[in-house]
Amino acid sequence: MRTLIRAALFGAVLLPLSAVAADDLDLRLKKLDAEVSRQAETISNQQQTINEMKELLKKSQSANPAGTEDNSTKNTGFFGGSLLNNPYISLILDAKGYISNQKNSQLSERGIAGYTTEAPGLRNGFNVDAAELLIFAPVDPYFNLYTNIPVTSDGAALEEAYVITTNLPAGLQIKGGRFKSNASRLNGQHPHAWDFAELPLAYRSFLGPEALGGDNGIQLTWMPEAPVYTLLGFEALQGSNPLLFGDDGNWGPHAFTAFARVSFDTGDDSTFYLSPWAMFGNTKTTGILPTDPITGNSFEMRGFSTLYGMEAVWKWKSGHQKLTLQGEYLYLKQSDATLSEIDTNSALVLSETFKRSQDGAYLQAIYGYDRISAGLRYDRMEIFADTFERGGVKQSFGSKPWRVSAMTEYKFTEFSRIRAQFNHDRSERDGRVNNEGILQFTFTIGAHGAHPF
Repeated sequence: MRTLIRAALFGAVLLPLSAVAADDLDLRLKKLDAEVSRQAETISNQQQTINEMKELLKKSQSANPAGTEDNSTKNTGFFGGSLLNNPYISLILDAKGYISNQKNSQLSERGIAGYTTEAPGLRNGFNVDAAELLIFAPVDPYFNLYTNIPVTSDGAALEEAYVITTNLPAGLQIKGGRFKSNASRLNGQHPHAWDFAELPLAYRSFLGPEALGGDNGIQLTWMPEAPVYTLLGFEALQGSNPLLFGDDGNWGPHAFTAFARVSFDTGDDSTFYLSPWAMFGNTKTTGILPTDPITGNSFEMRGFSTLYGMEAVWKWKSGHQKLTLQGEYLYLKQSDATLSEIDTNSALVLSETFKRSQDGAYLQAIYGYDRISAGLRYDRMEIFADTFERGGVKQSFGSKPWRVSAMTEYKFTEFSRIRAQFNHDRSERDGRVNNEGILQFTFTIGAHGAHPF
């Protein structure tokens, strides 16, 4: 009997305690399930954010024009580094040793008659072209900011300072500020990225020793959905280039460019690139004809200029070997122009009609094996067009300008390079030959984005 009573009392106490324990366990399980659900939602949101940021990175890379150095958006700061707080900063030194069979006094007068009065700028001995300071970083998920400040013996200059969008829809991209025109690949490159120590004769003749240079303006590019890489672009520029356009206080933006680029694979190891382009606008320049040696009067040309270009590049790379074949044709037309003679007191002496249509081209081949490369380039002016008329009378300047260049270079690393180049230059119209040797050294410190195709 006592045993039954004890069992009944124990059951009466144990059952409520079991019920309490079950309720407590169920409450804990519900809390744990809620916490797991909350964490799963947090993880899902984080994954969605990561996916969105990856899409921004992909758009930034794909929308970047292939003819610029803007491909440094490879690292946007979201992955692989914190560029939002620590931008890319690099300094590039470009120095040259130079020797010529001409004296420095002759080199300073080495223009190309009928094209430009400006000499290339190199002198016998040691030359430091510039130390270029480059800074790049994303501003936010929508803009990237770039600056390029070359420092020379004349001081520092702001060559480039621009923003570029990274998140516009439909393959659109806008660049604004001060930048090197991307109408052609060579024009958009900085000197340290050139394949030879200087630009081809056609660029020097129509644009100057460093092509169009940095200019204030805006650029719009569109990369449509197509079976092959296609890019269309348009630029509106202030027009400060002194040779092709020239600055005038009465004008606003008066230089414009348009370009198209197509690239596609020609095999497993090769790619072909084709790009027609044009620059056009009002011109005011004194850089075509030299000052009259007798009167001291200068000559100013005013009119409308159009410079057309067609560039083709084929690249092959397999294992340690690579080969690049490249050529470009340029054609300049200046119409509705006047040529004015202005005396030393800025008074107009004579004004006559002016007409000009000239062309030029270059072909080059560069072969590389590991860190060593060697290349040849041939430049020629006046291939199909050589019209230069003053007052309806065609002018004759002498023999057609041409040049042959050979170079070889060795890259110690991606940060240092030495290049040896020889030029047989017959660009002077009087028949004088300039045999010149160039020993170029390029050194880079800091993070620097990869150069485009």
